[in-house]
Amino acid sequence: MSILEVRDLSHKFGGLTAISGLNMAVEDHELVGVIGPNGAGKTTVFNIISGVYKPSRGSIVFEGRQIAGKPPSLITNLGIARTFQNIRLFKELSVLDNIRIAHYGQARYSSLEALFHVGRFRDEEERVVEHSMELLSLLGIERSADEQAKNLPYGLQRRVEIARALATRPKLLLLDEPAAGMNPNEIDQLMDLIHSIRKEFDLTILLIEHQMALVMGICERLLVLDFGETIAEGKPLDIQNDPRVLEAYLGEVEAW
Repeated sequence: MSILEVRDLSHKFGGLTAISGLNMAVEDHELVGVIGPNGAGKTTVFNIISGVYKPSRGSIVFEGRQIAGKPPSLITNLGIARTFQNIRLFKELSVLDNIRIAHYGQARYSSLEALFHVGRFRDEEERVVEHSMELLSLLGIERSADEQAKNLPYGLQRRVEIARALATRPKLLLLDEPAAGMNPNEIDQLMDLIHSIRKEFDLTILLIEHQMALVMGICERLLVLDFGETIAEGKPLDIQNDPRVLEAYLGEVEAW
């Protein structure tokens, strides 16, 4: 059963077509990779799914509900969370506070209760801190809870961003180049982490990535974009030998 269906999706920036007639279906619990050369439109797809952009044409159906053009806050509350190609943490805040912030779209107290710290506020705050620490522990960064986010090594900042996305209790997790800037050892650890959180949180994962070792190692199916259009779709081994994919990547990406 499809958890996400993208139908005839197109998007333009002025006269530039970034996405053209994209169709995609992601099954419940799948781990699907979206790959393609630079400028292929991959992040634009994520921005449209997550509500950052409103598409020029087409529809996006998540669990049977049309979400194209809906605000990011609503899309998050429906069960879609994402990370970004360029890490977007609140760098001056602690790691713990970065995770706590993600909970407040689901806060169970009123504005007045928050203002005066009465009623449900204290119990809810305790629940938020407890859940945040559980997430940090699962991602192996609980010892950094009180550190400013900006002081963490790059690989750990990535983990904080993933923990923040998980705090919204998503059903579909969008990972935008999570291995960017990582060394081979960090990439291996990231692969293990993605496998772990997928199982632990019963997630469907849609992944953009340039690191082919990661893509080939964890994705069950790949969608290849070039100039905003789908040029191939299938299992990683089939995609690896597809002549259209090799032509699109020629001169840009070293051998798989």
